Amino acid sequence: MLKLNRLTDYAVVVLGQLARNSGKVETATEIAMSTGIPLPTVSKILKILSSAFIVMSHRGAGGGYLLERRADDVRVAEIIEAFEGPIALTACVDSAVDNCSIEALCPMKGNWNTVNEAIRTTLFSLTLADMITVTPLEKSEKRLTHIKAQQYRN
Repeated sequence: MLKLNRLTDYAVVVLGQLARNSGKVETATEIAMSTGIPLPTVSKILKILSSAFIVMSHRGAGGGYLLERRADDVRVAEIIEAFEGPIALTACVDSAVDNCSIEALCPMKGNWNTVNEAIRTTLFSLTLADMITVTPLEKSEKRLTHIKAQQYRN
């Protein structure tokens, strides 16, 4: 199963919190309290995001964290790569870190490159702003409104 690790998932939550309060410096403690993610985990996430130039930190009194750039300029793929490394489904794709022992003979390599590139393209087309625009509750409310409208028509 393809699955992001929990730290990557939480990173999107942390970034969403910073994006919603755009321009406001937030401490790791404030982010932890707002998101429900434990403070040590938030601190670890912020350190990685800072190293990846996705967030910037301000030290001292009144210090904290904020986005390095606007939410619509932060690509989902960047976030994933900061925590997971290069996006590569198999060892034989062009962006893989490891080499496959049968790569030279394998007839599937080109096919996996196509699949991998489709996923990478999609993840690079999505932004942090896309991820935080509509909440699940809003989606549910829209879906419920749509269902009610259909029932009314029938």
